[in-house]
Amino acid sequence: MSDFFRRPFPPETLLHPYKKHTHKHTHTSGVPLTMKPQQKKQPLGSLFKSNFASGLVVFLVALPLCLGIALASGAPPLSGVLAGIVGGIVIGSLSTSHISVSGPAAGLAAIILAAITELGSFELFLCAGLIAGAIQLLLGFIRAGSLAEYIPVSVIEGMLAGIGVIIIMKQIPFALGSNGSLADPAALFADIHAGSLLVAGVSMAILIVWDKIPALKNIKALPAALVAVGAGILMNQWFVASGSSLAIPAGQLVQLPVPDTWREAAAMLTLPNFSGFGNSYVWMTGITIAIVASIETLLCIEAADRLDTHRRITDTNRELRAQGAGNIVSSLIGGLPITSVVVRSSANANAGATHKLSAVIHGVLLLVCVLAIPFILNMIPLSTLAAVLLLVGYKLAKPTTLLHFWHKGLYQFISFAATLAAVVALDLLKGVGIGLAISIIFILQGNMKRAYYLSREELAEADEISLELAEEVSFLNKAAIKKTLKNIRPGSKVTINAERSSYIAGDVLELIEDFANVFAKENDIDVVLKGFKSDYDHEGRDHHSHVRVGHSASI
Repeated sequence: MSDFFRRPFPPETLLHPYKKHTHKHTHTSGVPLTMKPQQKKQPLGSLFKSNFASGLVVFLVALPLCLGIALASGAPPLSGVLAGIVGGIVIGSLSTSHISVSGPAAGLAAIILAAITELGSFELFLCAGLIAGAIQLLLGFIRAGSLAEYIPVSVIEGMLAGIGVIIIMKQIPFALGSNGSLADPAALFADIHAGSLLVAGVSMAILIVWDKIPALKNIKALPAALVAVGAGILMNQWFVASGSSLAIPAGQLVQLPVPDTWREAAAMLTLPNFSGFGNSYVWMTGITIAIVASIETLLCIEAADRLDTHRRITDTNRELRAQGAGNIVSSLIGGLPITSVVVRSSANANAGATHKLSAVIHGVLLLVCVLAIPFILNMIPLSTLAAVLLLVGYKLAKPTTLLHFWHKGLYQFISFAATLAAVVALDLLKGVGIGLAISIIFILQGNMKRAYYLSREELAEADEISLELAEEVSFLNKAAIKKTLKNIRPGSKVTINAERSSYIAGDVLELIEDFANVFAKENDIDVVLKGFKSDYDHEGRDHHSHVRVGHSASI
């Protein structure tokens, strides 16, 4: 029976934050680490030559996504491209990550769409982007770069899955070429445009087949999304040229302004309506975007660092400051909020990027594209972009993710499913809050029950019991310890060992003292206390026992 108390303290019940070691050039095994020599600084011309190809690939991946995410967000198409330009040039220049690429993210689309719908104005929404950028700057300066490490994976994945479901729901009408919505299925399916549906189906088939055939998937300079968009343009141009009824109307195509002069190009920019700062909903939206964008960025940076062949480590606090600056600039010129994006970053790494100049090149190419060939972009059917986004949404909310958390256990699954459902039914911030609350409840329950509790039946035959206290014994463990001590039968011998404990809460110390001096004495229980210190709140104090026992207990 005593083996039960010698089990390691369950790691999932630890509430104190993980502290990173700062020792340099050491290894826990005592074997010296082999350090890679510092890379020599390459001249700009050499960096440009070695990173242009990867920048071109990221540009080709990013262009349809920028337009598609703007569509999913209910924002002007140009706003998505402007966000991509700022993410490439501004954030790419300020960031210390050489692999990560920033731009508009699908994870923010649901928040942006809800905000624009509520406010009724994109110009008012831009104030929320300014607020989000300012908060990210503040988070960077107060060194909050480890923010994402304190949110359970089940909540983060539930949030992303919920966003995926929302994207799918919002893109179905565009794929059908209908002006209806899922809220009114009869109107939605009564207004289907056959040309849009056909283009969406062909585009989706290209995206799926391209991903299944390795020979096609490995063509880095020809991403599947670009092929699907190209096919959509060609199909609709053929419909138009042949006079077919399948021709997609202008209202279901991308609509970017086409400037003839530099003055007209400057007039394309949408400026914020600063009266939005007086709207409480704008502030709430800005805070929500700052939190979600920061978490998504930090998670992406962690993934990008693993993709870096040189294993360079990104300064996450500086990354938050770079993202904040980028979001402020983007909002000032009418762009969407920005995060570091996994899709672009992985494409960048796979294309052989070695320097952040690759991200800057992709931003410059987006700028050239908007200024030089907007008439080509205006040929893109919205149903093609909807197909791209439907696949993005599916990848965020694919059934295998649901099964993954089901197999990880009931507690993980409940947190994941509750977050997903709440994000879809309520909004993102409330969904994450509900998921966090459920996770915390499970953590508290685990701390209270799993660590030390034994029932009266389990202790019925035990004459000698050894209670090995964990390194951290908080007030959360008090209930379990109290019930276990209460269940010890008279005439037993109990050893409570605190030699491994660096901290024991005062409530627990008082409980043990009362047990040893009162309950144990009245029930003829022999208590042995080992390793208790006089003060657990300050290090360096004497190690005499803080618990005073008045009868035959050895200390």
